[in-house]
Amino acid sequence: MGCLSRFVSLPRLSASLEVGLGYVNNCLPRKLRDAFLAEEGYIFRSRFLSTQRSPSLVDFLDLTLPHTWYPFARTKKRRVVMHVGPTNSGKTYMALESLRLSASGVYCGPLRLLAWEIAERMNKANVLCSLITGQEKREVTGAKHQAMTVEMADVTRHFECGVIDEIQMIACWDRGFSFTRALLGLAVDELHLCGDPAAVSIVDQILATTGDTFEVKQYERLSPLVPQTRALGSYSHVRKGDCVVAFSRRDIYSIKKEIESSCKHNCSVVYGSLPPETRTKQVTLFNDVASGSDILVASDAVGMGLNLNIRRIIFSTLEKFDGTSMRALTVAEIKQIAGRAGRYGSKFPEGAVTCLDKEDLPLLHHSLATLTCPLEAAGLFPSFDLLALYSASHPNMTFSAVLEKFVAKARMSPQFFMRHCESMLIIADMLEKLPLSLEDRFLFCVCPVDTDDHMAMGALLQFATEFSRQEMVTMKKVITPATIRVPRTQTALQQLESLHKVLELYVWLSLRMEDAFVDQEAALSQKELCGMLIEQGLQLVGRAKPKRKVHNKRELKLMSLKGIASSWTSEREEVEKDDSSHLFQDKDELHAEKGHKSIAESELWMPKWTR
Repeated sequence: MGCLSRFVSLPRLSASLEVGLGYVNNCLPRKLRDAFLAEEGYIFRSRFLSTQRSPSLVDFLDLTLPHTWYPFARTKKRRVVMHVGPTNSGKTYMALESLRLSASGVYCGPLRLLAWEIAERMNKANVLCSLITGQEKREVTGAKHQAMTVEMADVTRHFECGVIDEIQMIACWDRGFSFTRALLGLAVDELHLCGDPAAVSIVDQILATTGDTFEVKQYERLSPLVPQTRALGSYSHVRKGDCVVAFSRRDIYSIKKEIESSCKHNCSVVYGSLPPETRTKQVTLFNDVASGSDILVASDAVGMGLNLNIRRIIFSTLEKFDGTSMRALTVAEIKQIAGRAGRYGSKFPEGAVTCLDKEDLPLLHHSLATLTCPLEAAGLFPSFDLLALYSASHPNMTFSAVLEKFVAKARMSPQFFMRHCESMLIIADMLEKLPLSLEDRFLFCVCPVDTDDHMAMGALLQFATEFSRQEMVTMKKVITPATIRVPRTQTALQQLESLHKVLELYVWLSLRMEDAFVDQEAALSQKELCGMLIEQGLQLVGRAKPKRKVHNKRELKLMSLKGIASSWTSEREEVEKDDSSHLFQDKDELHAEKGHKSIAESELWMPKWTR
């Protein structure tokens, strides 16, 4: 046990297989979390570290029985009901009705927007409901219901009813393990799953070992979806209520520009890297007939549960880049996106779908008429505690090497696969030389950062570096003030989106390391201002003839991160001395100070990617 104590103290080891990644993702402050883990540690010790078994004899690579990882849930004889059917079939509504009528309950969804929407719906129905995501926690006094992103699923608490939305994402290479954890770990009397029929088989196989009852309810689409026999041909033929789907930011803005310059239409845009708050407002603009924004140009993010009043889906292409190469859309992807057209009870109850090019119509029609192939496996990933113990048996290996070896050698049942760990390995390699505890290193490695975004990765390295010095990580130490104007080019908008990611990362870390990341309120304020600038920029970017002068991107005065590795910046600059109260102005003060309602420019703390 001596080598183990070098990495993690036993009193802090939780029921590894009980809490899973909730150990890291729970929003509890560190001190409260430590107290909880100390109290629950006996479960872990009784299972893995009994006096009759030494750590060297425990097979930590055996992941073949993940249902045993959640003993609290196994004490329940759960009734599991799976609601399956196409988009707009009412399956989610039925599950949410069970949640609304329950004495206590939890909703787990794939998006912050969905969790926010469910919390709002519950509270409007006089069912007090708290909101918990990786970036925020809004507790409602007296609430016995929670709406959260699936990664935040609380497997240590009993609820009468649980709902897991978009359960087919259990097969996702990156996030599927979180759905598996929620499916096996939620300690509820009644569990409702919503999703595609393709997930029925794999869910049935997983639940065969739990002792739960399992039933499937199938739904038909409430309103018709008509595949059109003619292609659009030209964007000049779009009509109010149309949604054009593209698969890159460049294509989205190119299409937006073409439509706004050739037609009398204004476009809202939705894509994955937009801040969630901005996506919500863009959706609201499109749904509001009085807003003047009557066309939506979106990525495949439009297919994930957003409530949209879409008359017709138009595929600009049926191919997408998957990070490695161009590939054709799968049947499931085409059906998920096409199904967003037409919404029961909306202005467009009958939906239509077509393509820009006539050459794509045969594949579209074939996909819509084809059953989705059953999912073959679900994602799985070990908890921090298992990795800690495995690392203790390899004291001379870096965390990156430990993780890589664990992933390569772990044994799983055929219905599971190990989650994609590439981003974790990239971060682990980047932080290898920093003097961090194993727990803190793991937390930085699982933080939600876009490893392809150089500004965000540079910020993460600087945050971890400052944290490793056992100092408070203030925003003033890391980034410097700048006057940022409303972005009028795609490049400027992309830089502002990267800044938003940096601020979200700081907030995420502040919820888990509150003693070190002490500027949470300032980061939240700056994040909101950043989102407002992005929203205004979306109205300008892509237009052929802006009404106001277009500023050169050099006028954005972006300031650089301090002290990050040469792979991100070329030199270290000194933090400018300034009055922080001036830098962190309130948005209302800015409105009054500027003398107008729109924010043309704002004081933000801005990192810069040195090209």
